[in-house]
Amino acid sequence: MAERITSAQNPKIKELLALQEKSKLRREKGLFVLEGRRELEHALEAGFRIDTLFVCPEILELTEETPLLCKVLSEAKNLFEVSPVVYGKIAYREGTEGIIAEMVTPGRSLGSISLPGNPLVMVLESVEKPGNLGAVLRSADAAGADAVIVCDPLTDLFNPNLIRASIGAIFSVPVVTATSADAIKYLKDNGIRILTAQLQDSVLYYDSDMRRGVAIVMGTEATGLSDAWRLAADEHIRIPMLGRLDSLNVSVSAAILLFEAVRQRQSPVILSKAKNP
Repeated sequence: MAERITSAQNPKIKELLALQEKSKLRREKGLFVLEGRRELEHALEAGFRIDTLFVCPEILELTEETPLLCKVLSEAKNLFEVSPVVYGKIAYREGTEGIIAEMVTPGRSLGSISLPGNPLVMVLESVEKPGNLGAVLRSADAAGADAVIVCDPLTDLFNPNLIRASIGAIFSVPVVTATSADAIKYLKDNGIRILTAQLQDSVLYYDSDMRRGVAIVMGTEATGLSDAWRLAADEHIRIPMLGRLDSLNVSVSAAILLFEAVRQRQSPVILSKAKNP
């Protein structure tokens, strides 16, 4: 029978709140916090493991449509029931169906990525805002990208804001972190063309051949990409800016470029301006 927690001063609740707020503690414990039935089911389907579950029976609804969740609850080793008042204290957002989990952070590296032929890879260098990174992951999932590589990250991949912004894409798309130097070597070793998004010395993105294996590389809106990526690139591409501003939000730019790759790969017509393979 699960222990019931009715006080927000309980040590387990304090630890949960600390994991939500402190990336250092998440790294030390190898755990992150996941909130909501839909997100939890996405994580479980992707092979993530639960360490501890917190459920509020007064809120959580189990139906025939949630067999995976029912199975997890029946087998969970570390399971706590919390009162509605306590759940209100630990819930990061409203409407998350009365379930929160401490999940085991997976070990992910470039070597763990399994790519098909002609892969589509998204690379982000030093993106700082969790919301932006989460939104890029959603676009990567929608475009069927084979992997996302986050280089020299300035935000924790399992930051609650990032998980929320990704709406589960953090689990559905293979995501790894690496240094820019290691990522460049990995892409070169695997014969993946590097397309860097930049204004200088670039061609319009729809004039670039994205039908073959490519990595679309983007930097921050403030500083752009480092020289290492610019020098390593096989081609520099840009999105035409017809207004007075010279840049788009990184998540919007990523979506445009990813879906150009989708368009080219699905079109039976070879673009007249695209380079021959």
